[in-house]
Amino acid sequence: MSLTRPTLSRLTSVAAAAAFGIGTAAAATSVNVTVKIENLAPTNSVSYAPLHVGFHNGSFDAFDLGMAAGAGIVSVAEGGAGGQWQADFMAADPTAVRGTIGGLLQPGGMQSMSFVVDPLVNRYFTFASMVVPSNDFFIGNDLPTEYMLFNGAGQLQTSTITLRANQIWDAGSEVFDPAAAAFVGNNGLRSDQNSVVAFNFAEFFGYNGLGTGAGYTFDSQLNAGTDVYRISFTAAPVPEPESYALMLAGLGSIGLLARHRRRPA
Repeated sequence: MSLTRPTLSRLTSVAAAAAFGIGTAAAATSVNVTVKIENLAPTNSVSYAPLHVGFHNGSFDAFDLGMAAGAGIVSVAEGGAGGQWQADFMAADPTAVRGTIGGLLQPGGMQSMSFVVDPLVNRYFTFASMVVPSNDFFIGNDLPTEYMLFNGAGQLQTSTITLRANQIWDAGSEVFDPAAAAFVGNNGLRSDQNSVVAFNFAEFFGYNGLGTGAGYTFDSQLNAGTDVYRISFTAAPVPEPESYALMLAGLGSIGLLARHRRRPA
């Protein structure tokens, strides 16, 4: 039996729907989240160590305002490495998706990284990064549920986090001393402060005029409302392997129909 052109057209449409529509319906719960970070500080002002991030269930509390900083956040604030912060995160929430984005982020810089996340399990976002030059300054969130990226249906509801200068933290773990500050001094000369976590950006003016490790002369220029950092999120579905199989089957059907169309009636 020969197939008429209208019939072939309808069948081709059905096959295409099978390839793409069914594949979309069978998409996995997981989503691919791209995290973009930007240093919004003025030229020659503050830079940032790599950003430590985690998507989690809301159970990891990195630090608290007015309390002594724990070893985890100190590992971020006093050198940027954050190894203990990552270890504490894993212990608090083994199902969390964690990572570290980029290297030194200078004023005007931008970096990004993607993560595969289950938005129904890991709805919350936590981050931390050392701000330099400093002895123990950092950015981060002290409330584990402060940033709920996904709603109960797994849809992205927070696309941007923008931080101002008055949201920069002082870990209170190391004495303020430009000669011993990371990025402008000898960090090996640091000494313990034994204080508590607090907001602090005014002390950045104490580093003005000093040469930085990146080669520029530091000039704070920060006011309380100065935007200093932005984290942006985009999410896209991650198809399951079965979806790819359905897609290939549908495309195969389209190919067979095309061959039938080329045969003489």
